[in-house]
Amino acid sequence: MLFTKTEEEIELLRLNNDLVSKTLAEVAKIIRPGITTKELDRRAEEFIRDNGAKPGFLGYNGYPATLCTSVNDSVVHGIPSSYALRDGDIVSVDCGTFLHGFYGDSAFTFAVGEVKPEVQRLLNVTRECLGKGVEAAVDGLRVGDISFAVQTHAEINGYSVVRELVGHGLGRNMHEKPEVPNYGARGRGSKLVEGLVICIEPMVNMGTKSVYQDKDGWTIRIQDRKPSAHFELAVVVRKGKAETLSTFSYIDEVLRRS
Repeated sequence: MLFTKTEEEIELLRLNNDLVSKTLAEVAKIIRPGITTKELDRRAEEFIRDNGAKPGFLGYNGYPATLCTSVNDSVVHGIPSSYALRDGDIVSVDCGTFLHGFYGDSAFTFAVGEVKPEVQRLLNVTRECLGKGVEAAVDGLRVGDISFAVQTHAEINGYSVVRELVGHGLGRNMHEKPEVPNYGARGRGSKLVEGLVICIEPMVNMGTKSVYQDKDGWTIRIQDRKPSAHFELAVVVRKGKAETLSTFSYIDEVLRRS
């Protein structure tokens, strides 16, 4: 069963997702070669708690950190560690908050220092895939229309999309129905209705779509060890045009100044 949100609930979700967006911007301020992913995690947790919220991921199904920091061939769920980022790395930073009984959730893949042009193109196209998905999140369409938009844009650019991991509904729980895959057919899946809040999160690979779980029990990696990118926004399904609850504008401003 799909649960649409009232306008009051959407406002609480907006507060959470705005905080997630600002937290990712705080991370953007300190990402550089030499910093550890654990230091990024520490900064994020401090910022979230300073703003009166709790980290949404910490303890969720036993997850041990505030952020998921997935480097290079890691798709998602990378655990922050003593790994020091290197020039040319990319790192997906996924962040969640919990405030006033609701969750926020967003992700952004950062370039560390100078990355190869082909890697930067992967980041650009993956972010474009997210935009295509958001454009399809309108009342009257179906989840498959979002999935088709993401998959088509990725594949016409020579990339593959991960099948095993999906976007999701968002509300009082981090993961609610419906699942929002990054592949599929137009006109299939759950019907999108006004007030439904979902997270759209393309996971796009330079090589194969095949993935495996690392021995840490969390990190998902690409089988051929090529780079993977991941971007995520929370949106409200509306008539005519989706409304975004999280934003990359704070991150973009930080990166412009750096």
